[in-house]
Amino acid sequence: MYTSASSTVRRNAASGQSLTTQGAAMEFGSGYNTLTGNDIWSLRTNFAKGHKRTPSDVEFRDAMRKDAQSAMNKELNKLLTTAPPGMQEQVRKEFDGFENLFGRFLRETGPSVEWEKLKLLAPEAIRKYSELNVPAGQDTKALLDQLVVIKLNGGLGTSMGCTGPKSAIQVRNELTFLDLNVQQIEYMNKSYGVDVPLVLMNSFNTDEDTQKILRKYSQIKVSIVTFNQSRYPRINRDTLMPVPRSFGEESIEGWYPPGHGDVYNSLYNSGLLERFIKEGKKYVFISNIDNMGATVDLNILYFLLNSPQHEAPEFVMEVTDKTRADVKGGTLIEYEGKLRLLEYAQVPSDHVDEFKSVSKFKIFNTNNLWISLDAIKRNVEEATLHMEIIVNPKTLDNGMNVIQLETAVGAAIKSFERAVGINVPRSRFLPVKTTSDLLIVMSNLYAMKTGALEMSPKRSFPSVPLVKLGHQFSKVKDFLTRFASIPDLLELDHLTVAGDVNFGKNVSLRGTVIIIANHGEKIDIPMGSILENKIVSGNLRILDH
Repeated sequence: MYTSASSTVRRNAASGQSLTTQGAAMEFGSGYNTLTGNDIWSLRTNFAKGHKRTPSDVEFRDAMRKDAQSAMNKELNKLLTTAPPGMQEQVRKEFDGFENLFGRFLRETGPSVEWEKLKLLAPEAIRKYSELNVPAGQDTKALLDQLVVIKLNGGLGTSMGCTGPKSAIQVRNELTFLDLNVQQIEYMNKSYGVDVPLVLMNSFNTDEDTQKILRKYSQIKVSIVTFNQSRYPRINRDTLMPVPRSFGEESIEGWYPPGHGDVYNSLYNSGLLERFIKEGKKYVFISNIDNMGATVDLNILYFLLNSPQHEAPEFVMEVTDKTRADVKGGTLIEYEGKLRLLEYAQVPSDHVDEFKSVSKFKIFNTNNLWISLDAIKRNVEEATLHMEIIVNPKTLDNGMNVIQLETAVGAAIKSFERAVGINVPRSRFLPVKTTSDLLIVMSNLYAMKTGALEMSPKRSFPSVPLVKLGHQFSKVKDFLTRFASIPDLLELDHLTVAGDVNFGKNVSLRGTVIIIANHGEKIDIPMGSILENKIVSGNLRILDH
């Protein structure tokens, strides 16, 4: 029988009756009140909006919560019996984590941040990258021998029209995200005579395909190891019960990976955390595999390892200056005496404009994180990690409304001692979330060097242009067919493209360029065109003859 401390069935002390119904009805004395998951959801939402609680409301809500938690536990027990042979112990650990999250979802009401308690950071809370010391060459090997690199590799490329892991999308010279990350680590290891391991946190969605891809690196001198983040059941929005009926293929749509905040427990459960600590590793550098700017930085590593032990930060978050393109990015604040990550989703609606202000909240989180391995172990074992729950609503192919409970890795910053932010150059934040981003990294704005992308010295100013491509470009396949070759973007500030637009070879875009083909119209930008501070609209066809 699978049980957890958070989900043991509780009995009504007065009546001795168990609250054991499956989220459909609850026993009160001699009668039944029919209650669906919507009732619990509505009650939770209403309290969150600040409705006044009466004693009877609280008692009613607590009874529903206990019933929902008990019913969830029973369903998880059934699911556990369908786990693949040899996997039950691992699944049990993952279900413990899920039940803890589900219990918090039922229990925690009200805003996660009270705006009045929020404080802007003191200047010393954010270190300037330019003020970090540069390590001497002879120290480099000793520094790198204490480092582990984790790349978050759980995402699929579906948003860009690809199947399989997003890390398999080609970025430059037919090299993928994964290729470039491996090349970076290989070059560093060769240069300094070290063996920094590259660790991939996969999901059940990406693991099989990633394992196949890794075979091609057998001759590459990089120690590549993998572990999987947890596999959690999606929750039926109406019943608050798990969607999948088994671990079989027929229920695959009912499962999800619970966000990169799961990295702490999954790394611990995999046994890799203990292994790395025994090998003398001190810090892990965690970043998204699609962030082409997230390379190992020796100055930050030196700052961590050269600080006196009682002053060394357990957690460093790389932040960078916010621009108008980053107004929804999470930022660092002081809250109840601790450094804390404030996400857009946590901001009350009447303070959204204030949050977006680049003058008040000047920096945002790059999700490049440096964390003490010993501190991760302590937090997991003492159950002191706390990350705000992200409730992610989805609709399945069959029309069922579900919710996913997720967490973000950076939100754990408040659980670590002496945490700091470091304001790094914008070049360390180069994510590829859309084909608009892909156009930038594929262009001559960047030169590729040993797997890393560096801004071309030919660009006269360091800022990255703002590029917005319409939905006709959103899939990688469509994107590639609309460009005969990637345009020259060295002097581009802003590009907006909407509608049925195609680009010929050797096009140059400079300044602000806006190209709009209205519905039913088509624009072909001729080969060799130079567009500088231009607006192009209407029809433009170049026909072969």
